[in-house]
Amino acid sequence: MSDDLFAMKVKKPLADQIRPTVIDEVVGQEHLLFDDAPIARMLKSKNISSFILWGPPGVGKTTIAKLIAQYSDLYFEQLSAVFSGVADLKKVFQYAVDRKKTIGKATLLFIDEIHRFNKAQQDGFLPYVEDGTIILVGATTENPSFELNAALLSRCQVFTLNAISYDGFVQLLERAERFYEKEIPLDEEAKELLFSLADGDGRYFLNMVENIYALANEDEVINKENLVKLVKKRAPIYDKGRDGHYNLISAVQKSIRGSDADAALYWVARMVNAGEDPKYIFRRLLIIATEDISLADPNAINIAVSCMDAYERLGMPEGRLALSQLVIYLATAPKSNASYKAWAEASAAAKQTGSLMPPNHILNAPTKMMKDMGYHEGYKYDHDEEDGFSGQDYFPDEMGRRRFYKPVERGFERDIKKRVQYWDNLRIQKNKK
Repeated sequence: MSDDLFAMKVKKPLADQIRPTVIDEVVGQEHLLFDDAPIARMLKSKNISSFILWGPPGVGKTTIAKLIAQYSDLYFEQLSAVFSGVADLKKVFQYAVDRKKTIGKATLLFIDEIHRFNKAQQDGFLPYVEDGTIILVGATTENPSFELNAALLSRCQVFTLNAISYDGFVQLLERAERFYEKEIPLDEEAKELLFSLADGDGRYFLNMVENIYALANEDEVINKENLVKLVKKRAPIYDKGRDGHYNLISAVQKSIRGSDADAALYWVARMVNAGEDPKYIFRRLLIIATEDISLADPNAINIAVSCMDAYERLGMPEGRLALSQLVIYLATAPKSNASYKAWAEASAAAKQTGSLMPPNHILNAPTKMMKDMGYHEGYKYDHDEEDGFSGQDYFPDEMGRRRFYKPVERGFERDIKKRVQYWDNLRIQKNKK
């Protein structure tokens, strides 16, 4: 094999070649690493404890773990949960035990994608973390509170890493230009597009930069259109597990609840563009129609069902218009959670009071024995009463009247509230007689 071919084969990616060698070079994580930030304090005190780094891809999790091992004179071991199993963990644990016994040196064990280990595998870390043989640094793109077991979480701090910002990409680009000893051959519009395409991922950004330097012709200045041809646009970072999936639909619901149609449309568009099934979004919008709007606009649930039906009939892309229409309708509708709260209170009361019988006067009495027991005695047929209202009590005798549903002064519930107040006053009058 020629030297040139060998060099091509072993060449490290740009991201690895310009990886930070000191903490001050890490981009975008100042809230953890600089001044009096948590990890900075840990390094100053030389008291390194186990922790989890939670953040999106390409933001420096591996780099931070390596630098901490370097700064604290810990032996560095790295495993990926994707490619490692129980046998690999046992070897690392045994080496760490031997190392501590022979040279008195603890091991910083960096586990990439630690959420891929199941809960039983995670339990295996506990005794070694507990006795200080291992300083565990786990990296995950998933919410640790969902993916890591409670015992492991109780022994680890969780640090949240930021996606790389615009300013962070500027720093990374300047570092790459110093490495190549020339400016990147992009005009200003193309640079802006490059930052946008990276979507917060520093590793992906540097991979694109490396491709641009490799593929650009001599003295060529690449414009926006040609940049798109050079680099493949990837889908936005969107995990259909807990984080992307649930965080974005939560943003949709809170935007609609806050009557912000524009924000709601933005979050829905983000989900659709990332490949989310619109049927899931429609189902959540139907929930919003009942939970956040309800009787303030009784038509909201009908519009939701109609728009869902329209989507089923139209398919995509036209079905997006039905989705947009429903989002705007719900966001601009009057809001009330009175029905939602009424159910919660009624359900709690039902659990608390157990199996109380209805009052006798509203029980049917189809047999003589039941009549003799007082069933149906004193019942007033509301349609035969003045005002079509008897004012009788329908709660269990032992319970007394309760108020669960409290309509608000918004939308159609304003009219319902007037009716409820009217019946309340009439009930008082009738019960005085």
